[in-house]
Amino acid sequence: MARSFSEDEKKRIGQNLIIECEKSWASYGYKKTNIDQLCGKVGISKGAFYLFFDSKEWLFCSVLDTIQERMMCLIAATMTEKVSKQSISQMLKKLYLEYDKTNILTQRNNPDFIAFLNRAPEEWKQKSRIISDDFIMNKLFDSQLQLKMEKQKAVGIFNALLSIVTNKETIGYDHFEVFSTLLDSVIDKIYE
Repeated sequence: MARSFSEDEKKRIGQNLIIECEKSWASYGYKKTNIDQLCGKVGISKGAFYLFFDSKEWLFCSVLDTIQERMMCLIAATMTEKVSKQSISQMLKKLYLEYDKTNILTQRNNPDFIAFLNRAPEEWKQKSRIISDDFIMNKLFDSQLQLKMEKQKAVGIFNALLSIVTNKETIGYDHFEVFSTLLDSVIDKIYE
């Protein structure tokens, strides 16, 4: 007989599944993240898993939604009412560290992540903003600051800088310090 869970237990277990899935996904990738192991870590049976998520893919979608929410909160907490070059720089540095910490967002072009996207529910893909950087870029350019260059060029520069995290092993120096130095040297060339 299946065990029933209280609403508080359901919420806690669902959150713990998301936390454990994010850790496993960041370490091993989508394909090697095992639902049986995740269930064991949170203390439920594999059959009980389906009380919380309809599929492995919905769990992974929830992980990405959680990461997106963290990033949106980070953006909101960093960006002041009066946006400045300094607040944008600070926000980008925090986003970079989040990209580095989660390691999932840096995998978006690898076959494992693409396998997830191919299996992800269409309804989630249509509403999710995490699978593109548009939501971050719109925040960067949704301010009163004037650009010194065409928006697409500025977007390209920020994307190039953020891509350092995907090549951090080849940098040969502290990758965050390299990112910060490059960002600090280019921010005045992007904004008035």
